[in-house]
Amino acid sequence: MKEFTIGKNDAGQRLDRFLDKAVPLLPESLKQKYIRLKRVKVNGKGTKRDYRLAEGDLLNLYINDEFFEKPTEENAWLKVSTPRVHIVYEDENILLADKKAGMLCHSAGGYDYNTLIAHIQNYLYQKGEWRPREENAFAPALCNRIDRNTGGIVIAAKNAEALRILNEKIKAREIEKRYLCVVHGRPRPPEGRLEGFLFKDAKKNQVYVKDRPEPGAKTAITDYRTLQSRDGLSLVECTLLTGRTHQIRAQMAHAGWPLLGDGKYGSERENKRYDETAGQNLYSYYLRFAFPTDAGILEYLRGREFKVEKIDFVEKHFGEK
Repeated sequence: MKEFTIGKNDAGQRLDRFLDKAVPLLPESLKQKYIRLKRVKVNGKGTKRDYRLAEGDLLNLYINDEFFEKPTEENAWLKVSTPRVHIVYEDENILLADKKAGMLCHSAGGYDYNTLIAHIQNYLYQKGEWRPREENAFAPALCNRIDRNTGGIVIAAKNAEALRILNEKIKAREIEKRYLCVVHGRPRPPEGRLEGFLFKDAKKNQVYVKDRPEPGAKTAITDYRTLQSRDGLSLVECTLLTGRTHQIRAQMAHAGWPLLGDGKYGSERENKRYDETAGQNLYSYYLRFAFPTDAGILEYLRGREFKVEKIDFVEKHFGEK
């Protein structure tokens, strides 16, 4: 039990709003439940969530200690009341999630509870597959990341051995990923390879494509294949042979075919013509476990492939994929 005496600066606000700050990791559903069950008392009595606190009020909160912890990346899952995880595939070792555009994989800058990893951890906790109090260090973790405004398949490891193997396979490029994107124009030739060197400006979170090696620039190679063209746009499948920041976005723009909706590397004026200004039309839609070497406890995944079948921007501009 924790006790608070309301001071001048907290007086006048609603009880439930005060709890949001005093108990930062308490999910909304539990907050309302605890108020109803009178586990939140004001001056020794239960009260309603919209009660306006007065200076000198004494609050007794019969709430578990972990909900009072300072928010961190590691305990953000506690704040998720209803996990939203779009599952492509799941077994006892891994989970493939279809991350929607707009959601962060991890917290970035400031603090954001609404991340993919927080939702996955809460989902596994509610299923009883992850018991954080029984773990010394491990927590379910993401093995790859996708930009906030890019959607697609993200791999999560449910145990330490799976995490170790997947990290090794990704580093060795034994997991194949393909992307779908909508670009302005019609790529010429319709199928080919983009090769260059990417230099990253960390302050601007932007990369620049160089045609020749320069200090600090890294090799970038992307294979592409045009699937359809219509109304000044093309649907293109891209396969990354290197994994650099903003690689597809920067290389396609450098080649003269910027991604639809991409304000950083494309044209806002052209994007507005197609009512696409919220973010780049890019989706990591395909994943294959192309293990040429032993995969230990994940050997059963060798050769298996997974796809996201429904992508909104593809249907919007080209009908079904």
